[in-house]
Amino acid sequence: MSKVSIVVVSGERERLQMAAMMASVAAVSGDDVSVFLSMNALRYFYKDAAESPPAEGPFGKLLVEKKAPDFKQLFKSAAELGDAKIYPCSMAVDVLGAKPQQLEPWLRAPLGLTKFLSDAEGAQVWSF
Repeated sequence: MSKVSIVVVSGERERLQMAAMMASVAAVSGDDVSVFLSMNALRYFYKDAAESPPAEGPFGKLLVEKKAPDFKQLFKSAAELGDAKIYPCSMAVDVLGAKPQQLEPWLRAPLGLTKFLSDAEGAQVWSF
């Protein structure tokens, strides 16, 4: 079993999609997966987020047109089917003024970057 840690700060569709695909594949493959959502990514993880992330390029538009699995659904599957631990960044939660009950219920309690990095020791670390 591998240990995979994913840091997601981008609010662009392609990067969110790739981070979600990596988390879900690794989690359902039995890897120990932790995801840290911060900065521009976190706003898309509110329960009722109506806004869609912008496409960075033409491929992002194709993801929508071809009805690719939604990045939030992939993250949720990683958490529920593969036991991925998905944490909102505590600093980003504070800056946004978010209440934990406003965020997706499958997210874990907010976590600080220092703790996430400590837990990521020895892991493959990916950043999006």
